[in-house]
Amino acid sequence: MRRKTSLVLLALAVFFAALSPLLRWYAFPRLAKIPANQYQDMVLEAKDATLIDYNDGMKAKKVPKVTIVQTLKGNVEASEKIEQSAGKDVVVWDGLSYVVGPDGKMVSKIPERYIFDAHTQDPVHATGEMVDGDPVKRVGIEFKWPFLTEKRDYQYFDAQARTSAPIHYKGTQNFRGLDVYYFEQTIPWTKVPFPKTMPVQGITPASLAKTGTTRWYTTVRKFWVEPLTGAPVYGEELHKEELRGGTLLGGRDKVTVFAGDVKMREDYIRHTVDLVKSNRTLVLLMTSYLPWGFLILGLLLLALSLWLEARSRRPAATKVEEPQPVTA
Repeated sequence: MRRKTSLVLLALAVFFAALSPLLRWYAFPRLAKIPANQYQDMVLEAKDATLIDYNDGMKAKKVPKVTIVQTLKGNVEASEKIEQSAGKDVVVWDGLSYVVGPDGKMVSKIPERYIFDAHTQDPVHATGEMVDGDPVKRVGIEFKWPFLTEKRDYQYFDAQARTSAPIHYKGTQNFRGLDVYYFEQTIPWTKVPFPKTMPVQGITPASLAKTGTTRWYTTVRKFWVEPLTGAPVYGEELHKEELRGGTLLGGRDKVTVFAGDVKMREDYIRHTVDLVKSNRTLVLLMTSYLPWGFLILGLLLLALSLWLEARSRRPAATKVEEPQPVTA
């Protein structure tokens, strides 16, 4: 009976020991993915910013606040269509960056379609990939880092410039109880397109091009990323835009369109941190808790199996009969 039990325990020990690396290195990369129907929004603010006033001689003025609302909406129908030809799980995010001034009026709005691998977050190039109606071919990441983010530089896509540039790992920090990786990217002054939708009725990118005036942009982009989930828990941009040259400026060399330190609003920071903490537990379960637990359980079962096997092999004690007295 002991030998049968030890064999069962040995089989279980082998099963759990084999399951440990399979869960971490085979199951996790296939199970961890971004849902195709995910929806998220984010509100950022630039307080004490500089903003152009198109109705007052296109002068740059100090304003108390500029608000940027960013939304990302999963397009399930588009993702399923792309998956048929791509042969893998694909997520399509339809995004919108909507900027409003202190008076609540629209300053600019730029739509995007971001298509990426649901597991690795690598871009997937397909029809419809665009920024503000312009077809693009992204290189690197945007919005989200991959699961199990590494301490290294990544290529990060800049929607304004329509190009990718390195975003540098700058170290590990603690942000509201989470160990996070800090990344920073600097985009130098770059000529960029005018938004398709302008805040002044009747003005279009085509009409602006005729004046010879161009739009320039620079930013220092900062992200604090929780490495297990790859989700940014906080973001900030030192953002500047200018109009340069042409007849539109009335003889001036340049005019500031917008300048400010853009930061996530406090209520969205708290919501994001709570959400990331919850998702982080799920990733830890797949990458650490269960694999190590199964490995330890397998070792314990192996030890118990060997102990029972050793006991079953001990020779049984022989009973020595006492000599009987001889009777005449």
